[in-house]
Amino acid sequence: MPQHAQNQPVCRHCDGFASAKVTLGGRDRNGYLRTITAHCPACHGTGTRSTRQASVLVNVGR
Repeated sequence: MPQHAQNQPVCRHCDGFASAKVTLGGRDRNGYLRTITAHCPACHGTGTRSTRQASVLVNVGR
């Protein structure tokens, strides 16, 4: 029987794409592009939101 993964609520700020590489322009001495990693400030780079946050968002709308 296949195992099913648990459904994790996706972060609304980044839609699950929590980290991105951003080029700074130019190259270093070895020829590599200079990049930095930018993380989503809402989920801190996880791409999901905690169940506590999900329940708060649902209850606020009612």
